[in-house]
Amino acid sequence: MGLLISVPLLVGSLIELPLGLVAGQGRARHRLVLVGGAVVAGSLAAVAAAHSLTVLTVAFIAFFPASGAFVSLTQAALMDAAPTRHQQRMAAWNLAGSVGAVGGPLLLAGVLAVGGDWRTAYLLLAAAAAAALAVAFFISPSRSGPAAEPDTNVQPDPEAKPEPEAGTQIDDEEENSQRPSVREALRALRQGGVARWVALLEVSDLLLDVLTGYIGIYLVDVVGASPAEAAVAVAVRLGAGLAGDALFVVVSRRVSGLAALRVSATTAVVLYPAFLLVPWFPAKLTILAVLSLTTACWYPVIQAGLYTCLPGRSGIAVFLSSAAALVGAVGPLAVGFVAQQAGLTWALALLGAAPLAVLAILPSGAGSWFRRVKR
Repeated sequence: MGLLISVPLLVGSLIELPLGLVAGQGRARHRLVLVGGAVVAGSLAAVAAAHSLTVLTVAFIAFFPASGAFVSLTQAALMDAAPTRHQQRMAAWNLAGSVGAVGGPLLLAGVLAVGGDWRTAYLLLAAAAAAALAVAFFISPSRSGPAAEPDTNVQPDPEAKPEPEAGTQIDDEEENSQRPSVREALRALRQGGVARWVALLEVSDLLLDVLTGYIGIYLVDVVGASPAEAAVAVAVRLGAGLAGDALFVVVSRRVSGLAALRVSATTAVVLYPAFLLVPWFPAKLTILAVLSLTTACWYPVIQAGLYTCLPGRSGIAVFLSSAAALVGAVGPLAVGFVAQQAGLTWALALLGAAPLAVLAILPSGAGSWFRRVKR
């Protein structure tokens, strides 16, 4: 199990790293999205049919960079299609991801309930990926988007190349010339605004995915909850996160992302220690639900901020996000190491620094509270 988790994650992430730079834009990127979708469907089917560790490992290794091409490049295309609506589109994107996070366990539970097994579940996932691939095949990314007020809270890079006008046809030679280089990505990273959003991506993840991964074992080993109670807590975490994502889709049209992020982080400074310190299990669940609801805006606001800082260079944003994710993989390992040395309670207590770090890294001005939206 350790090999199946660590080897594909490390090797696949290294393969995925340059995708944002080599993908280009327009039709070239769309072709790579289709290839990634085909490999995703094939790798899931291979997992379902595997009868050896070697086949499983190879299938999982193929899945990681393929999902990067299929998912991350699609996200970049969505951002390019509406350069003045990054926050709203990221909010909708994050909601779709939460639907998948909640739907996955429900799918597995349904398959097991009717007498199926994990292989059947993977076959269904392969079929879903094939259906998504078919949709992507017939719908090419659009270069035009609805008009909206630009986000004045995020300053774009003054050296950015202008984006093509809506409806402009780009040939293969021009697409190749628009592929950014590693040198350009590193130069972009040296800009304070870009580095700020990249750092925020990984710092915020400590109280998002990292915390989610440790909630179950914390409640069982430290709090003394039963496995069933821990499962309920994880369900509450995912369900509240889904509700928060849905709420932010509506709120993002009116509320400044920076203001929402600042208020959310300030609230988390209080809520997270309360979650660890309150002894009564129902109270812990309640605080966990409110915390998950409150922090739902973190990823869409931060990821949108990174794209907005790099107008016309979404490939660099994808590259920097992937590179930051590799560095951020140290987070779960560090929590595990501290837990082994000092106990899981102290390890999770360190995560309480995440909202403080978010507040420290954020720009000093939160901007105006409400966004002006054209009707």
